[in-house]
Amino acid sequence: MVKAVIFDFDNTLMDFMKMKRTAVEAAVDAMLDAGLQGEKQTLLDKIYGVYWQEGIEDQQVFDKVLLQELGQIDYRILASGILGYRRAREGTMTLYPHVLLTLTELIRRGIRMAIVSDAPRLPVWLRICGLGLQHFFEHVVTYEDVGEKKPSPKPFQRALALLEIQPREALMVGDWAERDVAGARALGMTTVFARYGDTRGTVHSGADYEIQDIMELLRLVVPGKG
Repeated sequence: MVKAVIFDFDNTLMDFMKMKRTAVEAAVDAMLDAGLQGEKQTLLDKIYGVYWQEGIEDQQVFDKVLLQELGQIDYRILASGILGYRRAREGTMTLYPHVLLTLTELIRRGIRMAIVSDAPRLPVWLRICGLGLQHFFEHVVTYEDVGEKKPSPKPFQRALALLEIQPREALMVGDWAERDVAGARALGMTTVFARYGDTRGTVHSGADYEIQDIMELLRLVVPGKG
């Protein structure tokens, strides 16, 4: 019987990449307006180059690009970019369709919920609270809580221990097959691939189930049935 659902957060509940693209573009516009020289697309490419190398949550990405471009950090330009990023980020944090309806129905059915995220603790909590989801989840496990990222078993094991359930009693829902699905399956959890959030062109997810809309999750979680 399914007693709990464990979710990835970014690109599973929230459209993270939409927010990131909009915020980075706003940051570049602000830095150009503050006096940074260069072509907008070239600067965007350099920022994403740092992200792909250092991680999409890199908090010093603008510092690193300014050092590349100027050999030093111009704090007028840096501050302008950070403020542009933050303003755009707050305005474009959005949930995927039917997330609130689905989470509310899961609560109604007595299903417990948790988050397992590779993001740093504070940024993921800011997104959770910013979207008004902080009361849905009993536990949030981040990279900083266990020191390892998915598909390591540690984040999943921590969530299961906090929920006091066995792997077979949980569903794991995520958009990254190599991390969310592979890691959870290795522990014996039932896995659900959030294809609607896939940004990697995944062909074969390896999940037990695939969903195109989060609301499809409700047919997998029926009270009184495993």
